[in-house]
Amino acid sequence: MSLSLLSPSANGFRLAPVESRHAPLFGFALLAVSCALASFALACATPFAAFAVIAAAMLPLRPALLVVTGAWLVNQGIGFGALHYPVDGNTMLWGAVIGIAALAATAASSAVLRALPQSGTPLVLALALIGGYGIYELVLLAATPFLGGAGDFTAAIVAQIGLTNIAWLIGLVAACEIVRLINPSRRGHMAS
Repeated sequence: MSLSLLSPSANGFRLAPVESRHAPLFGFALLAVSCALASFALACATPFAAFAVIAAAMLPLRPALLVVTGAWLVNQGIGFGALHYPVDGNTMLWGAVIGIAALAATAASSAVLRALPQSGTPLVLALALIGGYGIYELVLLAATPFLGGAGDFTAAIVAQIGLTNIAWLIGLVAACEIVRLINPSRRGHMAS
């Protein structure tokens, strides 16, 4: 039996830790828990680009968008409910912009993943993260003339958040692979 980490699944998705019928629920659970951890640890630096890549690598576009929307709702609930974000128009609009940026990152990641060959999955996931993170940051930057905050787009801050997204993507891929390896229903897919 050979073990092929990060090999594409039979349904064409790069990450398939669970059966495809359970993938949306698994994706939501993984990203909701990850989002809760990131929201408490990082507050406004939740790695939505990494979340977008994971969702796009496991799911078709529509379910991926729904899973990322669910993660964003968890983030907003924690932010306003537990972290006591100010309930004012500007903060709420920034929350909406972050949601739009996360969805744009998901669409961009999905496009990159579908356009590139199934081989070389780690490289393709990295390219999807670059595309998703670039779109995510551009959407946020586009909102600054209306909502303020342009000073937060320094090279150091953007690079730090980018590194955070890289770390989260690596961790989430590892979590998916661990689940795939220990999942009894997926073991038959590992033999070649």
